[in-house]
Amino acid sequence: MKRFLLIALLPLMLAACQRETGADPLKLTGKMFVFNYRLAYATYMITLDRIAPVPEGSVVKAEFENPAGGAPLTLERKLFANLKRVALESPDLSCVKKGKPYKVAISVVGPDGTTLQTLEAEVTSTLDQSALPAKALVVGPGYDKNPEVFKDGKTPEHFEMATCPF
Repeated sequence: MKRFLLIALLPLMLAACQRETGADPLKLTGKMFVFNYRLAYATYMITLDRIAPVPEGSVVKAEFENPAGGAPLTLERKLFANLKRVALESPDLSCVKKGKPYKVAISVVGPDGTTLQTLEAEVTSTLDQSALPAKALVVGPGYDKNPEVFKDGKTPEHFEMATCPF
């Protein structure tokens, strides 16, 4: 009788030790470009909500298509157990074109290096890079006027706008 009970419970005990493959741990909840006019830069912003637990020590890795061409821009963030939302902001971008879809690839990697989930998204901007000034309007922790833009403390008649070399 004990042997029969052990054989019957063995699959249940083994299943309890494994991660369920049903629900992905993260869900894509937002994607956009952020244009910071005062500091003259643009970035990708991706938000993800945690919908299932992940092992301690897991990370999120993202590859953002580089609008200026070349290798993708990469980012890695550690997942913390108490955080329900993950925000991924790319390094600064240049040459963003209005209406062009850019690819983003995201993977959740466990502490042992196994890929737990992959996500792909396309982000399309409603603005061109030319909406930004060529130089930051403010500098420093106090957001002082940039002396390269505001000559002798005076506001220029027209701000020089950012351009893309190609």
